[in-house]
Amino acid sequence: MNPPILAVFRGGTSAEREVSLGSGAAALASLRKSFAQVEDHKINDQTLPPSVKPETHVVFSTLHGVFGEDGGMQSLLEAAEIEFVGCDAASSRLCFNKQESKRRATDVGITTAPGTWVGPEAAERAGELLATFGPSVVAKPNCQGSSIGVQRVDSAATLAGVIAASDPDGCVVESCIEGREVTVGVLDGEPLGVVEIIPKTGWFNYSNKYTKGNTDYVFPAKLDGVLTATLRRWAASAFAVCGCRDFARVDFMIGRSGDPFFLEINTLPGLKETSLLPMSARCLGIDLDALIRRMLSPALARFAQHGRPLASSPSVT
Repeated sequence: MNPPILAVFRGGTSAEREVSLGSGAAALASLRKSFAQVEDHKINDQTLPPSVKPETHVVFSTLHGVFGEDGGMQSLLEAAEIEFVGCDAASSRLCFNKQESKRRATDVGITTAPGTWVGPEAAERAGELLATFGPSVVAKPNCQGSSIGVQRVDSAATLAGVIAASDPDGCVVESCIEGREVTVGVLDGEPLGVVEIIPKTGWFNYSNKYTKGNTDYVFPAKLDGVLTATLRRWAASAFAVCGCRDFARVDFMIGRSGDPFFLEINTLPGLKETSLLPMSARCLGIDLDALIRRMLSPALARFAQHGRPLASSPSVT
């Protein structure tokens, strides 16, 4: 019986296309070390490659942002009955919505940054919002990734402009928590290590995320045992309550008081050697190749469970 062909999806149509191309290249290089049939599919529009079939393929998507991790591509794959790695369409949609994922986290006792969702029509309330959540706030698109569109704001006039310019999905306005930013990977429901993110200047915006040398990383983060345990427990709880599967990455801030605050869940995090999920895995001695194999493993099991033949290990070269 033939094993499935692994189809790596990368690129996509979002503002994060270049980031996705890099993640996909890392996944391709890693998978080709262990599997005989690995295809490279650069996604240039919001359709499925016609050659990818449910009887023969398992998709390893590295698409980030809109139509990558918002449930769009996942919905197409589910409709076509094609097995794929990562969260299903419903949990992808939920986690891409920052306010909804925050609400779910709060429901299970996880502390989140004080804030609210607003639509573009709420620009006239900017002064009220700044008074409630200020003196400085973070305004970020409710449905976007990679810190795209995120701004730190300390004036009502600027905040009004940001809100008015937001898309129909609106934006989340949160208290600006000064302190330490950390992230925790989750693999098949189990939390990985805590990574601390230390920008050399400013904060962890798009430029500092993707410009080499702009940010330092400490993994495992130098935190006390109680705080480390809390962050890892909260990451696993957020993963579960949001219906995630296979893997994700959960972001937090630690305020100057030492209290942690949930920020968001990333359901298709970056996969380069220098990306945060691989760093979190390395805290537990899991290298990139082992991480990617473990990310894929549940999808291979689902492929086999649905009656598609999967021999014990013939796909491994």
